[in-house]
Amino acid sequence: MIGIFDSGVGGLSVFREIRKVLPGEKYVYFSDNAHCPYGEKSREYIIGRARRITEFLMERGADIIVVACNTATAAAIATLRKEYDVPFIGMEPAVKPAVAATRTGVVGVLATAGTLKAEKYRDTRGKYGEGVQIVEHVGQGFVELVERGETDGPEAEATVRESIAPLLTAGADTIVLGCTHYPFLSPAISKVAAELTPGRSITIIDPAPAVARHLMEVMNDKGLLPDGSAGYSLELHASGSPTALETACGRMLK
Repeated sequence: MIGIFDSGVGGLSVFREIRKVLPGEKYVYFSDNAHCPYGEKSREYIIGRARRITEFLMERGADIIVVACNTATAAAIATLRKEYDVPFIGMEPAVKPAVAATRTGVVGVLATAGTLKAEKYRDTRGKYGEGVQIVEHVGQGFVELVERGETDGPEAEATVRESIAPLLTAGADTIVLGCTHYPFLSPAISKVAAELTPGRSITIIDPAPAVARHLMEVMNDKGLLPDGSAGYSLELHASGSPTALETACGRMLK
């Protein structure tokens, strides 16, 4: 069984990509929506939540766990790997593919404050960002929009505009989505970017497909791939409102 957790519903953007490559698996998803968002919380707080959720997922039968949250990956995955005897798959800052894709030499990164200040992100930026300009901005209000299911319309577009305008003004033609909530705002981001920079094609990088492929590779290496007889199933659990998670699944996983 594959365990997946996030601060809220954002990890569903990762789950939908995993389901494409592993359609016959059993899944258990945990939304920590009573403690969402993680972006401004301390590293110690996030590690504490990650431990409790990991133990819950293992009790439910998870034999591999996807930390489908950039902030939790940055804060907690090293600790989880030391303390628990299951493989963990985390979110990688997608700087490398963005650097390869840019034509203007300017890459924009949208992420939470916790991700942008984390050592994992800084190391990735230092390793792959040489020769390009990387401009960063917190997706202010993005997580809250997605948690409420408001991913399009005037409010979503106004919120998106405020955070991507500085990236586009700096010349970015490639935008990295550094939070798993943000892919649900991709249509709004594309629409606003086209309005702000007519004539400039903007590439949006979502790391979730690469994470799904990596998960499949790790499961294959460790002999965890299903034999085809188990059949698909999905358990949903939340620290706060389970109804909010169920509603989001119905809306986001069509």
